[in-house]
Amino acid sequence: MRLFVAIELPDQVRAKLAGLRTELSGARWIPAEQLHLTLAFLGEVPAAMLEPLCSALARVQQAPFELSFDRLGCFPSHHNPRVLWIGFEQQPALLQLAEQINRAVTSCGLPLEERPFNAHITLARLKQPAPGAVARFLATPQNGELPHLSVREFVLFQSLLAPQGVFHKPLQQFDVD
Repeated sequence: MRLFVAIELPDQVRAKLAGLRTELSGARWIPAEQLHLTLAFLGEVPAAMLEPLCSALARVQQAPFELSFDRLGCFPSHHNPRVLWIGFEQQPALLQLAEQINRAVTSCGLPLEERPFNAHITLARLKQPAPGAVARFLATPQNGELPHLSVREFVLFQSLLAPQGVFHKPLQQFDVD
């Protein structure tokens, strides 16, 4: 099972983020219904590990918190953009939640992704983008037009590959309290 842990976005936030889309040569925009904030990517996990993983994730304790969007960016660099994303203002509670989830995952003997946690929502993947167009997109001011994101839960998802693309199936929801 290909798994990840994420914060699911409310429809209002998804709609606002989808509104950031623009004509950008080479961009493959992520469908609004698949936008999420990944907290931990687990990759392939044996089905037998699902129950212990869910038990460990259920022990995560974090008070609810709010996130504010603050910037657009790209990976891996401005000179070679392959992913467009939107990020958040610094929020220690988000880092604490991600760290607790990482500890829950490793307590089950599962390896973690080697890249450090970078709080963002992927908006688009790029193939041979026009650098000037990407720079203009990244310079788009956000001016508080995007709503805050209230974090009250996180979800364990299964990523399913289908001929129509990737689908994210929620397996279990965990309250943040």
